[in-house]
Amino acid sequence: MQKPAICGGTPACPEPVQYGRQYIDDADIRAVSDVLRSPFLTCGPQIPALEKKFCELTGAKYAVAVSNGTAALHIACIAAGIALGDEVITTPITFAASANCVSYCGGKPVFADIDPETYNIDPDAIEACITPNTKAVIPVHYTGQSVAYDEIAQICKKHGLLLIQDAAHAVGTRYKGNPIGSLGDMTCFSCHPVKTITSGEGGIVTTDDEALYQKLLLARSHGITRDPSQMHCPSDDPWYYEMVSLGYNYRLTDMQTALLSSQLDKLPVFSARRKEIVKRYDEAFRNVDGIIVQKEIPESDTTRHLYVIQLDPDVLSCSRREFFDAMAAENIHCQVHYIPVYRLPYYQQLGYPEGLCPNAERLYERILSIPLYYTLTDEQVEQVIFAVRKICAYYHR
Repeated sequence: MQKPAICGGTPACPEPVQYGRQYIDDADIRAVSDVLRSPFLTCGPQIPALEKKFCELTGAKYAVAVSNGTAALHIACIAAGIALGDEVITTPITFAASANCVSYCGGKPVFADIDPETYNIDPDAIEACITPNTKAVIPVHYTGQSVAYDEIAQICKKHGLLLIQDAAHAVGTRYKGNPIGSLGDMTCFSCHPVKTITSGEGGIVTTDDEALYQKLLLARSHGITRDPSQMHCPSDDPWYYEMVSLGYNYRLTDMQTALLSSQLDKLPVFSARRKEIVKRYDEAFRNVDGIIVQKEIPESDTTRHLYVIQLDPDVLSCSRREFFDAMAAENIHCQVHYIPVYRLPYYQQLGYPEGLCPNAERLYERILSIPLYYTLTDEQVEQVIFAVRKICAYYHR
């Protein structure tokens, strides 16, 4: 007989607890409302003000705000000159955009396996994937924890590769005291609603390289410039502009920008609360038979976007789906991050074989993302912990 999902103990959470959600307060609403009353809804003064604020947060010289995190990755690849025949190494444990941005440019994503304890891309696996066609590396700060930056940067320097960091999960994280966004050639952020800060949809690219910065600006806005120094035939006509490269309409609106700027003011409290919840989860799950906790490297001061538990099939008699459903029966809704990118049908059709990254595939079969967000209450945290422990006890072999 199949074991039931509900197996006694305290009542399930009275209201559904999602794995992630945004927090919007009156200051955020006022910021957006002020823009709606202003002359500019897009391409207005909010954009440079936000970019300056983001540079102050990260320590980067330049920031370029765009319509979403995928656009950030895409224009970073454009600025890097990724083209047909180029290879770019990334991790399979990420959202598809980390690889798609390479494909958009005609390049080939190459997937390097992960460290089985930190779940981030393994520097040794990166080195093993390098060929004469390799042009860049896109490491992902998975769950918000920094990658082994020094090792990866050294590999990139040794082989003359550009380092484009995917920091979609990692706003607020520091590596050896340095904010993510101040390291590498370019760093890409996402401001989707389940991230630590949000603009609804939105993204940002940071860089210290002025030449890359100018390319990012062009790629964001149709390849069009009004800067005479970039024109082929400069003119004094006030309406004159030139399209000097192929670009995209990846601009962020002033409404979204105002929201993001207001959210940035709350990043310290958002970060502190997430750290509190992560600490409680770590303490609660470290000695639970059947649960494996993600290893944290000492160099990373992490503002975590996701909290991922790994189920141990040697201890638990249930499948991951049974555990997922049991959590849902407790009114706690989990998610899985991520299906290895090369196992998605589009990439399978391109010839990427299953078994390419054994550590990543093994991890995917075992992980669940449990609730983590700013407004998660202490009571809800304890309900999540209780549910995980109860289900582990019930399905213990």
